Amino acid sequence: MLKRETLIVSEADIAAIIASLGIDQLMDDTIAALQSAFFEFGNGAIEIRQRTGFVYDDPEPGLVEFMPSMRTRQSVAMKVVGYHPGNPVNRQLPTILATNSLYDTTNGHLRALVDGTFATALRTGAASAVASRILATPESRVLGIIGSGAQAVTQAHALSRCFAFTHVLVHDINRDHAESFAARTPFLRVPDGIVPKAEVFARSDILVLATSNSVGAPPVLVQGVHQPHLHINAVGSDIPGKTELSPTILRTAFVAPDYRVQALVEGECQQLSPDMIGPELHELVKVPERFRDEQRRFTVFDSTGNPLEDLVVTETLVKHAERLGIGRRIVIEAGAYDPLDPYRFDDVAAKARAG
Repeated sequence: MLKRETLIVSEADIAAIIASLGIDQLMDDTIAALQSAFFEFGNGAIEIRQRTGFVYDDPEPGLVEFMPSMRTRQSVAMKVVGYHPGNPVNRQLPTILATNSLYDTTNGHLRALVDGTFATALRTGAASAVASRILATPESRVLGIIGSGAQAVTQAHALSRCFAFTHVLVHDINRDHAESFAARTPFLRVPDGIVPKAEVFARSDILVLATSNSVGAPPVLVQGVHQPHLHINAVGSDIPGKTELSPTILRTAFVAPDYRVQALVEGECQQLSPDMIGPELHELVKVPERFRDEQRRFTVFDSTGNPLEDLVVTETLVKHAERLGIGRRIVIEAGAYDPLDPYRFDDVAAKARAG
């Protein structure tokens, strides 16, 4: 009889992985794994589906969505993710809460259940690093951050693994978030400055937009001067009607989405016609030399969250948990004792039922 155990990787387990491996190594592993997966994408080895779910205004504005992906003949990954911008203030919870699951395509068995809140932040930062290594100038020294919440931490970390920044410019409408950013990003090892939004836009070589701008609100950046080679990682636009960049700015940029059909609905690309949108991230990764000239011009990576990224980060965390003996294994699914009898859970239960 096959005992179908599921590996549970909790918040505490992820902390143990980081303590053993180091957060730099975990980020480097995730960037490398994403790079490899995006290179493979399109040859049939990995399949993804556009996310779907429920968007609501009551009891508070938010959503819960489902993001599926599959590594052919191996695993299906499913992330269930909630976005509730009122969480930090009203409940002392992250804006984004998620759970990632991994299923065996041989038999449908739930192999692993992994905290997706950390995983989402980690993989989103790693994806921006993959895009920035192709589209940003390698000499980038000034990192700009507009929106300095949780997502900004992993964005800054991932980018710092690929670029030698000498200055970090921070802006947030919440002064407390901006002032605490340095303490939350000791890995940057450079002083940051809290400056006006226009100055961040004007001075940055690479700019991260990671805000919780409201649906229907004006874009975070409408116009302004910037470096001719500026590269923006726009990660905050993830709902129809929610944007961070104005159409005026976007139309002057080379725009590359992580997942075109999704970005057209809920990314910055929802403001553009399809003919104004450049290649997807996997196309950049396959032939990066084709896009070297873009490093000298204004570029935008429209990051809405590709389900491939969730597959990769879940596999990465499970791999490290199994190697280190971290996590808890439990039997969740019924049917292990008799696949033909759903009422049979163990011999004791079977005897009790018979008696």
